[in-house]
Amino acid sequence: MVRGILFVLYTGIGWEDLPQELGFGSGMTCWRRLRDWQACGVFDRLQAVLLAELNAAGQIDWSRAIADSSHVRAKKGVSRRGQARWIEAQQARSTT
Repeated sequence: MVRGILFVLYTGIGWEDLPQELGFGSGMTCWRRLRDWQACGVFDRLQAVLLAELNAAGQIDWSRAIADSSHVRAKKGVSRRGQARWIEAQQARSTT
């Protein structure tokens, strides 16, 4: 299953297009497993374990780490500063 999931994610093919000849199983079964494992937090736990083991072995160069703000929760209820203005196209002035 995992190899089938990785194959689809790496190649970008559709789940239903996963070739049976590769022996990864049904594409839809791979998709359901990915969905279920994601919902159960399997990949979050796997990442935490791998990071802990790599860190303990001194295999992570933290000086090259970057904080990714796409994983930081946005504050809810922040007031807006006003509505965005509608910008209309205007004809440019002649330079001659």
